[in-house]
Amino acid sequence: MEQTVPLKIIARIRSDFPTKFGIPRQSGLVESIRARIVFEPPYRNPDTLRGLEGFSHIWLIWEFSQAVRSDWSPTVRPPRLGGNTRMGVFATRSPFRPNPIGLSSVRLEEISLHGPEGPTLVVSGADLMDGTPIFDIKPYVPYADSHPEAAGGFASVRAEPSLQVEFPPELLTKVPEDRRAALEGVLALDPRPSYQNQPSRVYGMEFAGLEIRFTVEGELLRVVSVEPR
Repeated sequence: MEQTVPLKIIARIRSDFPTKFGIPRQSGLVESIRARIVFEPPYRNPDTLRGLEGFSHIWLIWEFSQAVRSDWSPTVRPPRLGGNTRMGVFATRSPFRPNPIGLSSVRLEEISLHGPEGPTLVVSGADLMDGTPIFDIKPYVPYADSHPEAAGGFASVRAEPSLQVEFPPELLTKVPEDRRAALEGVLALDPRPSYQNQPSRVYGMEFAGLEIRFTVEGELLRVVSVEPR
């Protein structure tokens, strides 16, 4: 008999990504991305964060809220392998799993204990869409959580920026100054789906209230327009 357990949403993240397109495929790839964790009313208690200030990183356990489905497949196609090779679902971090649960390690930048929304956390390097439900927060413990000798399987090579970003100055000025490094970092990682490679196509992604449109030819990404969303 299949068993289920209840989970409580303790918080939601507020990020610059209103849709999935453009979100880095792993946490920590673009450290300049900032996000805020806002607790649900029952958990807006400063006592829950006592002692957290001593940690530089935290784990977020969250829901792939845009990938919830009633069925699942034992194999998936990881983008890391070009989207054409099937691997076992438990050998990947695909959102399409029996339980759509994600795990991210992020840097804890700031703890704000007082404010209109109660205590909040500011983090960097998050790979979560705006509004994503968070089930739990745990401190990252270096002596137990870090394994430098670990084997990474087919994902052993760290994802590095693969594109040169050409961002015309007159368009870059439309982006808030404190968001520019994060946006350029996201674009350099190539936000397109792995199966799309059409030089004539104009792609669009939403970021920080803006619609960013760009083309990609070879290893060069050109931003062609920046408009309010």
